[in-house]
Amino acid sequence: MYSIRNAKPEEFREIGALMVSVYSQLDGFPNESSQPDYYRMLANVGELTKKPDTELLVAVSAAKKIHGAVVFVGDMSYYGSGGSATTESDACGFRLLAVDPIARGRSIGMLLTVECIAKARDRKKSQVVIHTTKAMQVAWRMYEKLGFRRSEDLDFVQEGLPVYGFPLVIEADS
Repeated sequence: MYSIRNAKPEEFREIGALMVSVYSQLDGFPNESSQPDYYRMLANVGELTKKPDTELLVAVSAAKKIHGAVVFVGDMSYYGSGGSATTESDACGFRLLAVDPIARGRSIGMLLTVECIAKARDRKKSQVVIHTTKAMQVAWRMYEKLGFRRSEDLDFVQEGLPVYGFPLVIEADS
């Protein structure tokens, strides 16, 4: 059983280390030496919470261990990606979803994603935007199961790496 909550500042270093570890182990994903700025951002992920309407969410086990994290962005102008996503005005987004390998298969990624969708819905936004790479295709299936669909107009290339956009249209409450 996991609870989802906002990370505490004293947890930022641990979460950054988790993100660096997870992303550096992705087969086909750039390593730290080829994209040092990206990995520096991962290691200092807590700094992103200084941007307006940006939250670092964590999945915490009953034993109080952090087994996953994601950055939720309520205002896309602070999303921090390439491409056109930062111009989406009626959207929220999330980035940098990471799940500790020892806890995979426990739906932690799903729980974090669903929380981001709920936060967007609470803000009455019409969509949630995410970006991912081919190295993260396991997550693609989860996103598609939740209703996210590929949208080439949100794609971009970051330091030679193709990055793919997936928006989810949020239906208005009837």
